[in-house]
Amino acid sequence: MLVIDEQGKQLGKMPIQEALATAREHMLDLVEVSPKAIPPVCRIMGYGKYLYQQSKQMRLAKAKQKKIEMKGIRLGLRTDTHDLDFKRSQAEKFLKQGDKVKIDIMLRGREKAHQDLARTNLQNFISSISVPYKIEEPIKRFPGGFNVIIVPIS
Repeated sequence: MLVIDEQGKQLGKMPIQEALATAREHMLDLVEVSPKAIPPVCRIMGYGKYLYQQSKQMRLAKAKQKKIEMKGIRLGLRTDTHDLDFKRSQAEKFLKQGDKVKIDIMLRGREKAHQDLARTNLQNFISSISVPYKIEEPIKRFPGGFNVIIVPIS
């Protein structure tokens, strides 16, 4: 097996017993770094320190990942044009940030009889969004109205 010391210098090929003896002399562990290589590569190091460094790297990698959030926008059947403009700008802002946007149109009371009008209002609102997007889930009916999920095209 190929042995590397704690400073990163190659000690060359040696038998397992000799590598273990060298590791014990330095009061460290012999860790197999690359088992599939020919010959296998082992490193003399403190195993606890190695595990700590690995977990630290995993935490840093996880922290750097962008978490995609689901933002929600609620509309009503009688939402006025200025309010629709404001909600459209909010949806565009969310899409620019890279978030998914769930757009709901809520129906209350007698409004539930006008489902076709609610569906067209939702389609008009979606088509008025200027930021490029993709419809992840098409318009679906739920007990309180309709909803759709859109995601930014990146």
